[in-house]
Amino acid sequence: MAARSAREAVKTDTIAAVSTAWGEAGIAIVRVSGAGAVPLAKSILRFGAMGFPPPREMRLASLLDGAGQTVDQVLVVHFAAPRSYTGEDIVEIHTHGGTLVAQTCLEALLGHPSIPARLALPGEFTRRAYLNGRLDLSQAEAVLGVIRARSAEALRAAARTLSGSLSSFALEIYNELLRLQGNLEVGLDFPEGEPPEVTDEELLNSLEELSEKLRGLEGRCSAGALLREGVRVVLCGRPNVGKSSLLNTLLGQDRAIVTDQPGTTRDLIEEGAVWGGVPVRLTDTAGLREADTGSIEASGIERARVAMEAADVRVWVLDSSRPLEPGEAQEIPQGAVVALNKADLPCVVQEKDVQAAAPGAAKILRLSAKTGEGLDALKEAVLSLARGEGALEEGLNVTARQLADIRACAHAVSEAKTSVREGVGEDVTAGLLGEARGALERLLGLGGGAEALLDSIFSRFCVGK
Repeated sequence: MAARSAREAVKTDTIAAVSTAWGEAGIAIVRVSGAGAVPLAKSILRFGAMGFPPPREMRLASLLDGAGQTVDQVLVVHFAAPRSYTGEDIVEIHTHGGTLVAQTCLEALLGHPSIPARLALPGEFTRRAYLNGRLDLSQAEAVLGVIRARSAEALRAAARTLSGSLSSFALEIYNELLRLQGNLEVGLDFPEGEPPEVTDEELLNSLEELSEKLRGLEGRCSAGALLREGVRVVLCGRPNVGKSSLLNTLLGQDRAIVTDQPGTTRDLIEEGAVWGGVPVRLTDTAGLREADTGSIEASGIERARVAMEAADVRVWVLDSSRPLEPGEAQEIPQGAVVALNKADLPCVVQEKDVQAAAPGAAKILRLSAKTGEGLDALKEAVLSLARGEGALEEGLNVTARQLADIRACAHAVSEAKTSVREGVGEDVTAGLLGEARGALERLLGLGGGAEALLDSIFSRFCVGK
């Protein structure tokens, strides 16, 4: 008999795992899912006169070891298929917290002589929920977003995605793409001279409406990705302008060494914070200037430039209490927030001076790392740049992969509009609409999805989820 495929094994084996973190705690939860879940649980538990619990009812039981001796008093709850997290029979055994008792329970489940079960793979419970239609792929990935949320806003965005907000909006767009593509395909099958199913004007109007919806969806997902991944903010500029002092003030702690000696910061200094519900990763960098090749300072400056390239927002710090050095303002990157530091001292550099020399600056703010003046305005400017047009209160938790799929769909729809305007041909337009649908199919996991993609997604989960 041919060996079962990996996917068949994932869908049919009975699996078990400890679903809570290892270590001492109030309780530990051991979860078992599959056709053997109920008989396995009955084999290692002893119930009172009321017997095994009916679905969704919790009952007290004794956990037995291999010799039939009681090792713990536990609570047991049963979720019957298909109304369970995985869509299969699930039994959860709530033991007292502690590594040994949970491990004993798990080993008893996995070691039954006649009811086979194996240890669950990372994310396998959620993967089964997806494969059995309990969650679509976007919802399944949102589970990890809930687990890894680092702020209250990120948690709310993940909850919105888990509840199906992303799925329902994407499905609405998908169905409209399917309708438009179907109309075009029907038109291609009819002989010339027959009236088209849809005119070019009607098609363009429909595609423009779809583009608008996709722009809105991308904005919400960009905001959600911001909440999920956090904003990479790099403090940069020439030496001795107050970058390290600004970092310390923003963090409320002395994280970086501050001296009057230029070039004190030789390496990147990173620290996390939360601004307005958004995780932020702050990086202090070495002052940018010419340094001896091969020196420690030169290495730090090179790392600073790499960090600037990777940043979501760059904050270019200037010392407003002294005249600008030659070419200093011209070094300011396009789209950077300019912080005119040391506002507590007599001002020499004015906003208009910087604006004239660096017209590409996104914002110019006066502040003081010493007194804290202007820091709230700096935080708001950073968050405003990072979020773009997305509203955080409507953000949807997505991964970089999901956001790329949404953008691929939007690009294909845009190309379809160009195809219609230029009269390239209905077959080309239909093909582009098919590409747009394909992007949303990847997003939602319609049709099961590629095994490699599923392996990549669910391998990031912990065992037991």
